[in-house]
Amino acid sequence: MTFIAKILKPVLLTSSLIGSAALAEEMTVYKSQYCGCCTEWAEQMEDAGFSLTVINNEYMSDVKNQYGVPNNLRSCHTAIVNDYIIEGHVPAADIKKLLAQNKRVTGIATPGMPQSAPGMDVPGASDAYQVVAFNKAGMQYVYNEYNQK
Repeated sequence: MTFIAKILKPVLLTSSLIGSAALAEEMTVYKSQYCGCCTEWAEQMEDAGFSLTVINNEYMSDVKNQYGVPNNLRSCHTAIVNDYIIEGHVPAADIKKLLAQNKRVTGIATPGMPQSAPGMDVPGASDAYQVVAFNKAGMQYVYNEYNQK
């Protein structure tokens, strides 16, 4: 390796790390400070590369009403990323897919609290669950399915 290459290699590595950090999608997570599964899900989102702002809120129904989360899709926490609503224990891969596709939906949700969903991670759990896309007009469709066995 040349002298210049030895000097530039750390600089290039540092710039690429700074560049990748700048590309992290910002996500705001509303959750109860007492909810362990919400905290676990948020940690998994950080591990997946999202930059999080966590807002503890004990009036989660108010948050869901504010953002228009349909009653049948509600779960324990609500997140906002790039103006999309992410409701409940949605896997990071589905969020990244939504952001890449730039779908014309209001958001995606994992209704309820499936024990095999991210953040729940109950050992031995094999709940099948769905991620559901929705919009403000009331349209809903299955965005992805997880058929755990």
